[in-house]
Amino acid sequence: MTSPRTTLSLVDTDPAELAVDAIVIGVHSQTTEQESGSPAGALLLASGAESIAAAFDGKLTETLALLGATGGPGEVIKLATLGTVTAPVVAAVGLGPEPSGAAPAPETLRRAAGAAVRALAGAARVALTLPLPDDADAPAALRAVSEGALLGGYRFAGYKTKPQPARRTPVAEVLVAVPDAADATAQAEVTRAQAVAGAVRTSRDWVNTAPNELRPPSFADAVATAAREAGLGVEVLDEAALAAGGYGGILAVGQGSEAPPRLVKLTYTPSGGGNGKRVALVGKGITFDTGGISIKPAQGMWEMKSDMAGAAAVGAAMLAVAALKPSVAVTGYLPMAENMPSGTSYRPGDVITMYSGKRVEVLNTDAEGRMILADAIARACEDGADYLFETSTLTGGQVVALGKRIAGVMGTPELCERVRAAGDATGEPAWPMPLPDDVRKGMDSDVADISQVNAGMDRAGHMLQGGVFLREFVTDDVAWAHIDIAGPGYHSGEATGYWTKGGTGVPVRTLLHLVDDVAANG
Repeated sequence: MTSPRTTLSLVDTDPAELAVDAIVIGVHSQTTEQESGSPAGALLLASGAESIAAAFDGKLTETLALLGATGGPGEVIKLATLGTVTAPVVAAVGLGPEPSGAAPAPETLRRAAGAAVRALAGAARVALTLPLPDDADAPAALRAVSEGALLGGYRFAGYKTKPQPARRTPVAEVLVAVPDAADATAQAEVTRAQAVAGAVRTSRDWVNTAPNELRPPSFADAVATAAREAGLGVEVLDEAALAAGGYGGILAVGQGSEAPPRLVKLTYTPSGGGNGKRVALVGKGITFDTGGISIKPAQGMWEMKSDMAGAAAVGAAMLAVAALKPSVAVTGYLPMAENMPSGTSYRPGDVITMYSGKRVEVLNTDAEGRMILADAIARACEDGADYLFETSTLTGGQVVALGKRIAGVMGTPELCERVRAAGDATGEPAWPMPLPDDVRKGMDSDVADISQVNAGMDRAGHMLQGGVFLREFVTDDVAWAHIDIAGPGYHSGEATGYWTKGGTGVPVRTLLHLVDDVAANG
């Protein structure tokens, strides 16, 4: 199911004269008395709004304040223009305090653009005249505004059978005001933003699809079809091929469901061989997670349709890779299974022979993600990779430790730092975590090479247990990073910034930033 798409283009005409349904300006909150003598708490117009302010004879901030505007981040206040400018509505979006001697941070602009476009649903054509620097930071700012606008315009198509009068159509077209709409660098940023945001939206669509409509075979088909259309190489292993290949982890988790498991491999080969480096992306694709025999509580289980957010992110990121054509080889691995309780389910106490040949003692069938990921990671290492990035909604421990916005990162220290930096650059924060020896010791098994969780079922360091387990399946010559997105992968609260309720598309933009980083720096 595909959500309606917002289009984006650049414009360099006077914002006050644009023939649009609404024009968005930025406003800052003012916390201290400025040299101008304005009292603390007064609004400050952000750059880009000058011609709009002139049309209001200097009364724009006063009027917005009367309507309740504070300039707080993400706040949107609408004002009827009554003919003062061509657009019938001005929407002022808060940017927080004015940064000293600098433009607002890219993430501030990204969230502001998303909030404004989301608030203007129902308008067909919207222009954004937000502050963009005229220095080396300009491309990053334009990228942020463009991504935020496109993602703020996202809404899942849904399954309602009757028209919803109060449900307004997302903005169809966004214009971003820039100094020179023909500038090649600016145009390149828009092209990239469209590819990246398109991938994020695809990831969100897959996550938001009802789990009865996206079981492993249909998910594999959807990914494979999109990948072939994008020009990627595609290999899909069904249950027979998985059994013949010895993918014990994927088969064990999937054997409880009547919908059999899959492993999808997507391949991008750069022209001329690129820079010689090879990147592997691995994503967890549990299309629904009941917990299996170790069944989950009923409360909140419906959100387990999002347990394939890692695979959705990897599959969507590969579509963007195909469009952006980086100078580095990239291969995606998407192991898919449905974790169901039945007479054929795998059990606590089972010993599973994995693709790598290692034997794992199962103690908790709800720790299924690491089982399918271990097989995919081992396959990726066997195929050859210099860098391996794996992402998954793996552990509730990530949410306990870092909350619902910050991902946990474990693996090769240098690569974890690159993930952290990529997260900072894209607005998808991540924080490196350790893999302590004592956590590994607690996973020693009496009967197999390793227990799937702590042998005493101690949940201390639960997020770290997942990382320690996955490390067992990475070969020594591969730098790797495990990105746990149990919190950031799905947003159950009200819409905020460029996040709508449901799938977020995290960490698609981080993965693409990392691919660019490897392409540029090896």
